[in-house]
Amino acid sequence: MPHPYVLLSAAVSLDGYLDDTGPDRLLLSSPADFDRVDEVRASVDAILVGAGTIRADNPRLLVNSPQRRASRTAAGKPEYPLKVTVTASGELDPTANFWHTGGEKLVCTTDKGAERARELALAADIVPLGPQLAWRALLEHLHTARGVDRLMVEGGGTIHTQLLQQGLADELHLVLSPLFVGDEKAPRLFGPGAYPPGRLRLLETRPIEDVVLMRYEPTAPGTGDLPSAADHHWLALACDLAADCPPSETAFSVGVVVVAEDGTELSRGHSREAADPVVHAEEAALAKLDPEDPRLPTATVYTSLEPCTHRASRPKPCARLILDAGVRRVVTAWREPDTFVAGADGSGALAARGVSVVVLPEYAERAKAPNGHLLG
Repeated sequence: MPHPYVLLSAAVSLDGYLDDTGPDRLLLSSPADFDRVDEVRASVDAILVGAGTIRADNPRLLVNSPQRRASRTAAGKPEYPLKVTVTASGELDPTANFWHTGGEKLVCTTDKGAERARELALAADIVPLGPQLAWRALLEHLHTARGVDRLMVEGGGTIHTQLLQQGLADELHLVLSPLFVGDEKAPRLFGPGAYPPGRLRLLETRPIEDVVLMRYEPTAPGTGDLPSAADHHWLALACDLAADCPPSETAFSVGVVVVAEDGTELSRGHSREAADPVVHAEEAALAKLDPEDPRLPTATVYTSLEPCTHRASRPKPCARLILDAGVRRVVTAWREPDTFVAGADGSGALAARGVSVVVLPEYAERAKAPNGHLLG
């Protein structure tokens, strides 16, 4: 199901700590960076922190700028973003600033935690998510039930770690502060465990007074039927490639990207590439690769339209080319309509041969855009 765009935000010392062990919060950012964070807060629909962050830092999580709050209300948004906290136990401090400042508040918890949270008579909506906390269920609730399209996550380290490890973080804003903590008992930003493979993509570096902001996005595809945040980035690129196709009255415009397990782009292609009037996008992309490339069996093919199962211009349809290449995972935006082939079901044909097919319908309109003249 669709999720919000998830932005992780944190500041760390040069040795990777979020805080020290003193009684007061260690200020890692600069005044100018605090203003940047305020700007980011004003741009999102919700801000999320864990219950541990509320206990440790007692944050207010406000948009401090009156001008930014006024811009939100002028755009028809609440003055403040929704404030969300996550707790398994429901043990929360009802006197914390979180509950007594800003706009609406939401507690996402377990069934048992909801019982405890309700006893506290908090000024917040309580949402039980089942016997255990599940991030995908939480994000789906925020999107479908609360209308959250952009979510800013400000801590703590355990939450950042879990979202990254589960492939659910779309972007990371990391501020590096020019100091050392050096206390092994102090909290670190990221904990141990299995993270998605490969390198994150650097989007921006920016000095802000004496700190440095670094913006990253993940690149590693998801696994099996579970989509990752990087799947969205790659499928969006495939849809952009579809817009580069020379128009045709007899074939769809499709874009494809082939991505290795570690997030390395292996190839890309689009329909009618290189002035070939009949080449399909998957065909163009796979033709650029060595059929013996050992990365293909664990790669993902991103295609704006599901691979074809019938064609007259070539001996093999694209679904067969994908199977022959050994690819076991496909992410697509749009199921093929009956415009040229009745009952086409490339996704079904692939799934029947053990290929994981993930459909992200939120990209369907983007994939259809260069094909509007064929769809009536």
